[in-house]
Amino acid sequence: MTCTPDRRSGWSQRLGAALSALCLGLGLLVATGAIAEPPREAASLIASARADLLSGDAIGAEVRLRKALAQGASREDVAALMGDALIDQGELRRAGEWLEGERFSPATRALGYRVIARLERIENNLEKAGEAYDKAVAIDPANATMWVEIGRLRYEGGEHMLALEAADTALALDPDNVRALEFSGQIVRDRHGLKAALPWFEAALERSPNDISVLVEYAATLGDLGRAREMLTTTRKILEIDPGNARAYYLQAVMAARADRNELARKLLLKTGNRLEDLPGAILLQGILELRAGNHVLAREAFEKLLREQPANANAQVLLARTLFRAGDYRQLVRRFGDFADHEAARPYLLTLMGRAFEQLGDRSRAASYLDRAASVRSGQLPLTAASSEIGELVSQGRLVEASTAAERYRAMAPGNYDIQVRAGDARLALGDGKGALERYDLAARIRLPEALMLKMAAAHLSLRETSDAARLAEDYLRANPQSRVAARLSAEMAMELGRWYRARQLFEYLAANGEEDVTTLGNLSLARLRTGDAEGAEQAARQAYRMQPANPVAAQNWGLALAATGGSEAKAGALLAKARAMMGDNSLIAEGRLLLGKQRG
Repeated sequence: MTCTPDRRSGWSQRLGAALSALCLGLGLLVATGAIAEPPREAASLIASARADLLSGDAIGAEVRLRKALAQGASREDVAALMGDALIDQGELRRAGEWLEGERFSPATRALGYRVIARLERIENNLEKAGEAYDKAVAIDPANATMWVEIGRLRYEGGEHMLALEAADTALALDPDNVRALEFSGQIVRDRHGLKAALPWFEAALERSPNDISVLVEYAATLGDLGRAREMLTTTRKILEIDPGNARAYYLQAVMAARADRNELARKLLLKTGNRLEDLPGAILLQGILELRAGNHVLAREAFEKLLREQPANANAQVLLARTLFRAGDYRQLVRRFGDFADHEAARPYLLTLMGRAFEQLGDRSRAASYLDRAASVRSGQLPLTAASSEIGELVSQGRLVEASTAAERYRAMAPGNYDIQVRAGDARLALGDGKGALERYDLAARIRLPEALMLKMAAAHLSLRETSDAARLAEDYLRANPQSRVAARLSAEMAMELGRWYRARQLFEYLAANGEEDVTTLGNLSLARLRTGDAEGAEQAARQAYRMQPANPVAAQNWGLALAATGGSEAKAGALLAKARAMMGDNSLIAEGRLLLGKQRG
């Protein structure tokens, strides 16, 4: 099919051959009078139905097409458009009846195969969809919108590099095509970040200012960038064009929730009715709002629903754990998330919740174990590939050579697949081959670069002692995605490693001011403040961290050092440094604190 690897090359030659065949075929048909046009009134109704479909009025299109049939149009004249209209209405069975037998007029044959492909995609028959697109390409190879559809099909089928090629093909055929510009914007957003995507959506809107699909993508990107006013302006425009648009209300609800305007967010989400009840983001938002309102049962139901559909959704897992903790269901929390928390890839917040839950259950020993792990996790210490995959399972078992061999086998079969390239990189990194890991991660990053892959690439650089490269990667990612706290944290940590203390302080101040007041962040902020001459501020942050986890030796070390630097309580500073030294041995920071205390005494 069009989206398979064995057909990825030579498309331009096939395009030229198909165009020649098409011109020859049409010439023969016209010469012999074989094309039977529908009557004029019927043709006018069919043209109006096309316009209705473009504007989103599927019911109006169906009405006009039935009138065209009554005015003498043949079934073949309307079958493709009728199938499209019925799919828009969710009438898949009826659409299939119109498309059955592939009986289309010459003028609508290419469209007919595209509509068949659309129906097959909806029903998850990707191979049959590809076969239908093959037939459409043979008839109308220079249709840019169709190449966008092919690109989306390839992406769904895991042929990610081929999807990018299809997007390039669409733009080459028609640089002004709105669907091609929109698709390219989505690809750029995945590969190069939110800011880089905006010009693509803006270019599409210059050509079609009222295109709802592009406006929604543009608004979502603005919202993710934190440009709330522009996002609201865009969503209001959507609602002017399409009153009641569910996605516009959803985006407004997300923005309201980010601003902690929870009641407003709830009201906006209610306006979507049940139209987005299966949208993962809407389910997650509903759960968050219920959690904030203290409705733990409803919040739990929402997160459980999402996890039934997406068992590996880490955000939903953590939010469900938080819900159970706030509801006081500590036993259920430790039962439900014990296996997740015991995995080396467990998130620090989940580890903290587990520790606090065991504290409530009176198991201080297990609580300390989880809390210590939570405090020791750094951004650069990231999970490798999911244990649920074959490669991840092999890695988790320590069978690293087997994991790498399996990954390379899959790479040979599907070199353009993002997930396979990432897993192959994970296997190489687990083997200690940072260079090989980077080669595979770089290939994956040509397709998209989410936070998780950025962290893996940074880890590979660090394994090669390329701290400056890891820092550059994090800073580049943060510039492209300024909302990314993961990138901000990694950039801050790399700045610390490189002795760039003012930059480190700037980022840790930002993180602490935006809800990241965990022990590690506050400890690092304390050290950054100390290194930039603010001993009083350092002591304040270190004290806050210690009060959160008094059993944490790093927290004790940081507070002791800060107290020594301020010339505060010598006895308290000495006790804290001694406690840290007893728990984790000596290090340069403890030695620095003891030296400062010695100078005070001397």
